Amino acid sequence: VQLQACGGGLVQAGGSLRLSCAVSGRTFSSYAWGWFRQAPGKEREFVGAISWSGGSVDFAESVKGRFTISRDNANNTVFLQMNSLKSEDTAVYYCAARITASFSSMFYSPSQYGYWGQGTQVTVSS
Repeated sequence: VQLQACGGGLVQAGGSLRLSCAVSGRTFSSYAWGWFRQAPGKEREFVGAISWSGGSVDFAESVKGRFTISRDNANNTVFLQMNSLKSEDTAVYYCAARITASFSSMFYSPSQYGYWGQGTQVTVSS
């Protein structure tokens, strides 16, 4: 299983970016997804999660109301739409996937995910 994340870049504060992450390999499994980020000198932190069904979504307080997550199960792809970006959103963003039998479960810790994308840099200039 491989995760390929893309969509990062440089954006001005207040702007938007859309990250995507696709699974290749074991595409017939059901996945719950998460997004994490890591800024220089800081630990990897939770950004958002979405259940396999897509019916359950949750975000870190720091991004609530600005970020949304959606998924395309047919193509095993998840998206992170980031709006009203702030300089403090600057980080490397990672997508993560976990095979799950639950339609509604979400996972918040990096240790709960078995598959990771390579990370994509998001830089927000003020």
